[in-house]
Amino acid sequence: MKKYISNVISPKVSIAPMVDVTDRHFRYFLRILTKRPLLYTEMISCQGIINGNKNKLLDFNKVEKPLSLQIAGSTPEEIYEAVKIADNWDYDELNLNAGCPSDRVSGNFMGATLMAYPKLVKEMVDAMRSATKKPITIKHRIGIDGKNILPPSFHRTLLDSYQDMYDFISIVENSEIDRFIIHARIAILDGLSPKKNREIPPLRYEDVYRLKKEFPYLNMEINGGIKTLEEINHHLKFVNSVMIGRAAYNNSFMLREIDSLYNKDYINNISRKDVIEEFIPYIENLESLGENSFYAIKHIIGLFEGKPGSKRWKQILGTPASKNIKASALLKIALRELPKEVLYNL
Repeated sequence: MKKYISNVISPKVSIAPMVDVTDRHFRYFLRILTKRPLLYTEMISCQGIINGNKNKLLDFNKVEKPLSLQIAGSTPEEIYEAVKIADNWDYDELNLNAGCPSDRVSGNFMGATLMAYPKLVKEMVDAMRSATKKPITIKHRIGIDGKNILPPSFHRTLLDSYQDMYDFISIVENSEIDRFIIHARIAILDGLSPKKNREIPPLRYEDVYRLKKEFPYLNMEINGGIKTLEEINHHLKFVNSVMIGRAAYNNSFMLREIDSLYNKDYINNISRKDVIEEFIPYIENLESLGENSFYAIKHIIGLFEGKPGSKRWKQILGTPASKNIKASALLKIALRELPKEVLYNL
């Protein structure tokens, strides 16, 4: 079979899809800090798109682009219908979730469970391809431990070797995937929370590097435990692109450095004060619309991570709505009370 070589240019950096994190408020906040990386929606199920409030689920602010929609599904038929609907929105790409380890997702035959069924994944991607002309990508793990999730009749329940991952890629690549995003840990599908699945299974970056060597014509992106610009630069020596996960939330100010990867002469001089001042009108607009602005400001908790004033920042943002003070007013209090050397300096 002829090898598929995508003409879609991989982003050097992307910010991972994270449930209860990468909503439209967080994505708007990220765009204040960095303009170039690809952003992702939270994972949205096919059934949610088909049967739910489509505008609420799929609408976004154009400043968030480039933006990928991550979809979770379990059959070619439902994912075709969901992608056909989503194609009416101006997403830059569609991403299939084949890596989420949560019981709720895997137990419903979605997410990382799909890695046990590469032929089905290929059929699902084929269905996505027939429903849109946009790029199609897939996010998955390097393997799975599905002892208590996969059916008893399944011939193997532990698929955690390099050869297992190689076989998965070998089958799925025939659906003309534009990029494989690979979380360099296995997913343990029963008895381990999503948080622990990000911490306990060991990282195996070398397996991803090796995979790229064996499939040099495929776009491959690495994910898992990457926290600094130095680490990003190191990984880019071996793969096409890098995905940042929780570090984007826990230490968000580090993202101001990312655009320099696209233009080495670019210097981002934005300060924390600038970020807060630019976010305030966004929060005020939410308040004018009667939306929950306190929910929106919780996403910027990592702006002062590791800096003097971090504790006070968290106290201010943690002020309950019952105190009868607006979220926008809390941000203005922070501008008055936090140390000036941290507010103004990088």
